[in-house]
Formats: sequence, structure tokens, C-alpha cells
Amino acid sequence: MEYIFGPVLSRRLGFSLGVDLVPFKTCSLDCRYCQLGRTTHKTIERRAYISLDKVIAELKDALRQNQNIDYITLSGSGEPTLNVDLGKIVTAIKETTDIPVAVLTNTTLLHLESVRDELRAADLVVPSLDAVSQELFLKINRPHPQLNVSQMISGLKSFRKVFSGQLWLEIMMVRGLNDLPEEMRKIKRVISSIEFDRIQLNTTVRPVADEVIEPLTSEELTNLKELVGERCEVIARFKGEQHTLKTNIPEKIISIISRRPVTLSEISDSLGIPKERTTKYIYLLDKQGKIESLTYGSESYYQLKR
Repeated sequence: MEYIFGPVLSRRLGFSLGVDLVPFKTCSLDCRYCQLGRTTHKTIERRAYISLDKVIAELKDALRQNQNIDYITLSGSGEPTLNVDLGKIVTAIKETTDIPVAVLTNTTLLHLESVRDELRAADLVVPSLDAVSQELFLKINRPHPQLNVSQMISGLKSFRKVFSGQLWLEIMMVRGLNDLPEEMRKIKRVISSIEFDRIQLNTTVRPVADEVIEPLTSEELTNLKELVGERCEVIARFKGEQHTLKTNIPEKIISIISRRPVTLSEISDSLGIPKERTTKYIYLLDKQGKIESLTYGSESYYQLKR
């Protein structure tokens, strides 16, 4: 499929069927921690990047496979709010299925009333905010030159006023930049006036765009969590129930790793099959030259052959 991928076993959303709304690495940011590599098309131009009809047709095909999907998630390989048909797509998905719709966004376009209106139909919106000063925003997220973090904060406040669904804030912690206690206190002061249902601290667990970026430890994240308060949680690796995909397993593996590098365990969990069986498919795909492995920290990850 061109626009639908997964289901992917998400640390937050369970079994998530992904919807890609923009071409690969079309984004308003070039985050140093991005697991997809450097942004190749940095833009703030909203366009109809893909076909609405094709998206819904592919979604119906995926749902016909009778998979137990927890969320349909608009995310993928770029910033979904760059798609000017975002509102139409959310509405069409909700007319197609009762599965809740989640949108993962980098927050950069929430200052636009049109974007806020389009997102109101979603069940869950997960915006990100890694810094509250322009200086740190530039260092971590490397934004389009017309963007500033004060716009993003204003957009978040305005969106909360009109959005009745779940709003979870994600903060990606980057060692040596926003992980200092004083920086977290600054973030807390800014976000305390916004009624987030959850505030989630994340850190890099996969190979990222900037190789010098290092993950924080569980203890470090827990200490920072305590500074934010009771609404804050550390995102841990999701451990879901077995969920078996019995057919087209090589194609499913390709779909899972096409959006981001994943470990053998993550592939096994997503497919609901033993690691031993997963290893056999990985071996065959590697021999066919379709995938490759790389090491990040102490873990091995698999990605599409570049």
C-alpha cells in the first residue's frame, strides 16, 4: 500500500494502523532526533499531497483483513498537518470506521485557525513541544525559517479551547539540551496553563538523524517527570497481548520497517509470532537484498535497504 502502513505496535497507542499524508520527509522541522533521518523537503506550504480517494480505498482494504486495530494514526514519514485535506481525511476515516483517530503533529501549524478546525474531528491529538525558547527550539528542531516557538505555544493554547478530545503532549528529551532541570521548569511554567490530559516524556530509542544524540536513562526521565507533576509520565516500551497476523508476513515486515528502523522484538510483537519465526523471515528478506541491519547503542535495528 502507498499510504497505509502497519499495524505497528506503538508504545502509546497499542496496535496502530498508520496513514501517511505527505511524501517521505516532507516536514516543517528537521529534528536532530528524527528516526527517519534528515528532512529533504522542509516546508510550511499546505498542499493536497495525496489522493483522498486512494487513502480511503487503501484503508478499507486494510480493515477488511479483520485486524484488531486500536487506533488509526495520522503520522508516518512527515508532518500530517501540511496536508490541506487533513480535515476531509479525518472526517472520511470516521465515516468509514468506529476505530478512534489519532493525529501526531509537531505543533508548528497549530497557530493556523484552519488547522485547528480540521483537527477538531480527531479523537486524540498528540502535539510535541521540546523547548519553550527560540534558541533551544532552533538547536533541537531546526525549523523552517518562518517558524517560531511562541507561535506554537499560542497555537496549543488556542487549540485546547476548541478541542474536546484527548490531548497528550509529547516532549522529546535530548541529552545536553533540554534535559537540564532548569529547562524542564521553564517548560512546566509554559504548559501549566494548558489542560493536557497527559504529558509524556520520550527519548531516542532508534537510530536518529544526528548521530551524536544520546538517549536519557530511565532514572533520568523519572527525575525529570517528578519536576513536571502528576500529569506527566515516562513513555515505556509497549508490551501488548499476542496479536497474530497469519498471512503475507514478509509484506507486513516490509510495511513495519518502511517508516522507521525497528528491532527484532518489535517486529515479533507487532506480528504476534515467535522471535524464532520472525528471524527466518528477516533472514530471507536480507538475502533478497530488501532490508539491512544497523546497530544503535546495544541494539540491532532493521530498515529498508538504502
